[in-house]
Amino acid sequence: MKFKFLFILISLFLVISCCKNERPKKPKLVVGIVIDQMRYDYLTRYYTRYSDDGFKRLINNGFSLENAHYNYIPTYTAVGHSSIYTGTTPSEHGIISNNWYDKFLKKSIYCVDDSTYKTVGNNTKNGQKSPKRLYTTTITDQLHLAQNMKGKTIGISIKDRSAILPAGHTANAAYWYDGGNFNTWISSSYYMDELPEWVKNFNTNNNADAYLNENWQTLYNLETYTNSIADNNIYEGKFTGKETPTFPKDLKTLRVKNGNFNLIKSIPAGNTFTADFSKAAIIGENLGKTEYTDFLAISFSSTDYIGHKYGVAAIETEDTYLRLDKDLANLFNFLDKQVGKDNYTLFLTADHAAVHVPAYLQSLKIPAHYLNTKNFKGFILGVTQKYFKSKELIENISNYQIFLNKEKIEFLGLTVNEVAQKLTDEVVNFDGIYKAVTAKTLQTTHFTSGILNSLQNGYNQKLSGDVLMIPYPATLMRGRTGTSHGSGYSYDTHVPIIFYGNGIKKGSSSKRYNITDIAPTIANLLDIEAPNGTNGIVIDEVLKK
Repeated sequence: MKFKFLFILISLFLVISCCKNERPKKPKLVVGIVIDQMRYDYLTRYYTRYSDDGFKRLINNGFSLENAHYNYIPTYTAVGHSSIYTGTTPSEHGIISNNWYDKFLKKSIYCVDDSTYKTVGNNTKNGQKSPKRLYTTTITDQLHLAQNMKGKTIGISIKDRSAILPAGHTANAAYWYDGGNFNTWISSSYYMDELPEWVKNFNTNNNADAYLNENWQTLYNLETYTNSIADNNIYEGKFTGKETPTFPKDLKTLRVKNGNFNLIKSIPAGNTFTADFSKAAIIGENLGKTEYTDFLAISFSSTDYIGHKYGVAAIETEDTYLRLDKDLANLFNFLDKQVGKDNYTLFLTADHAAVHVPAYLQSLKIPAHYLNTKNFKGFILGVTQKYFKSKELIENISNYQIFLNKEKIEFLGLTVNEVAQKLTDEVVNFDGIYKAVTAKTLQTTHFTSGILNSLQNGYNQKLSGDVLMIPYPATLMRGRTGTSHGSGYSYDTHVPIIFYGNGIKKGSSSKRYNITDIAPTIANLLDIEAPNGTNGIVIDEVLKK
């Protein structure tokens, strides 16, 4: 009898062990959500005002990384989306900014421009785009490769770069919004020759006009927005035709002088509009309904347009996130019904964060700066004239980088290294520039931590300039209203990363992780190869397996 009881116990133990080691089923759909210009503290600052079904649903039922950062410079939209989906930095994937100086073509280029393709959806040139400048694969590419090109990958955003770069090279489609007087979601002939019927139907019946014929009023009483500064202040930008940056905003009137349908990009309804299109895509493409895993990459861009205009502490920003919370709740509930609660995995993050308006910080006696680009260029030319008797040694100054005129340098019997080093030595004397290094230094010295490590991760030997500079913290090159981003300081690098759904544990972590860790973690969840340039790590603590 004892042996029989022991046999039962051993058998039960083996069964339990077997079940514990069984890998969870793969999701039918992976949804990547990127919120443009979302600081991590927007989760905590507005937490008590969020609903239970939006951000809180992810925080309470998913796994939140509370100390996640970008580990490179510059923190711009195209670079962020590329790094999230490739699992690597600009040093490898090649997207070094939104726009940058091409030292081979001798002109400034835009990250996704490609004149070899045509617009699909209207007769503009706004669809002449492709991901050709992205040198490595994405997690979306790897999923297609692992499934022998089965399953679907769709990228969606109001911004073209935010739809194209996450969707990768093998995407079935990427869609972005062409406003103005067109009001159409469009694509590129890189993906297709004609818009699918569901997109045509959406363009015919979309709600953009209705959204723009309403006032932008605060969601709740204005007096309740105590997380933000006063509604009428000198630190916020204004729509053309409106004398103050205050509520309400008469959109029906304002659209006339603010690009007509383009205005939807700069109001919370732009996020609702993106969610509308995403739901239509899930139905129209039958996502999450086959034996293969599909991938939907969504980027909410209106948060960025609004942040640039009004800043971090504005009521407009708070109201935008409270409204986005409702959009997300509706999207999550839609996914539950359409795909099934256990059939999808989702991650939510941001492509960068943002700094408080420097003028506002200055009013509080917090160090902050504005860099005068005209004076800066004059200073650089003064250095080359003083030490090398020429003002023709500079080819381009952009993105805090100096590109040297190598032909002129050689003609004068100089070397690139000596000119670059002298500029590096002198440029830190300019008010606003805090650090500078030469490209040669980044090629021969390994910085293991700190902001110079971030600069090195953003340096691409083939594409970047000859001198790279870092401004003081809280420094912008713009007017004194609104905000921007691009630095390696924590206000630009600290963003949310939350995993949720199939295969994901509940919990949180205050360990430091990098944005490049998302792609290898999703690859591990799906049992596929990580993107070919990945240098991130698998975040074991978020995964059930």
